[in-house]
Amino acid sequence: MKEPRNLFLIRHGRSDESSDDLLETPRGLQWNPPLHAVGREQAELLARRLALTHPAPAAVYCSPLRRARETIAPYVERTGVEVLIEDDLMEAHIGDWENKPFEEIVASDEEILHLVRTQRAIWHRAPGGETVAGFRSRVDAAIEGILRRHPDGEVLVVCHGGVINAYVGPLLGIQHEMFFLPENTSVNTVQVDGASRSVQFLNDVLHLTDPQFFLET
Repeated sequence: MKEPRNLFLIRHGRSDESSDDLLETPRGLQWNPPLHAVGREQAELLARRLALTHPAPAAVYCSPLRRARETIAPYVERTGVEVLIEDDLMEAHIGDWENKPFEEIVASDEEILHLVRTQRAIWHRAPGGETVAGFRSRVDAAIEGILRRHPDGEVLVVCHGGVINAYVGPLLGIQHEMFFLPENTSVNTVQVDGASRSVQFLNDVLHLTDPQFFLET
């Protein structure tokens, strides 16, 4: 019988909110900013942590969006690991809200402001955006496909907050989208044991809060 293994879902570093860059995708234009200077620092600290991971991941996958690719780049520079791009790890498409500041979205509708104040999800209201069911189906198919292609060893996936919510929420029996906001470069761990999936850790940013634990000896 195979030993359980880990799936590491990592959110990208802090994005450059001033960017207006957009990328044409199968779902329409999506915001595609680079990392902010803070995000680049976070990516370096993440790389230092990942370089100490033992055993090394059997596979590393990444969203095609720039902020995710730039997050994994320092780890690639340290280790030479091959990163495979998986298009369906892309963040949810939010239609007319793409590239709009959160403050502008909230200010556009009093009901949305009420939802935010009462800890209720809003992204399903995005005009022309993906449905929650469709997004979850896309993410689940992508991640489960990766696990099938790599049946042995740890798997590392660099993606987005919405993607992490979309995969982890159903494992916890949570039906609404975005039940928590993963921190930038947070490590979120799911144990894979045959067909079983169990959440082990969420929002682990020890490499940011206590980087001294990840110094090479």
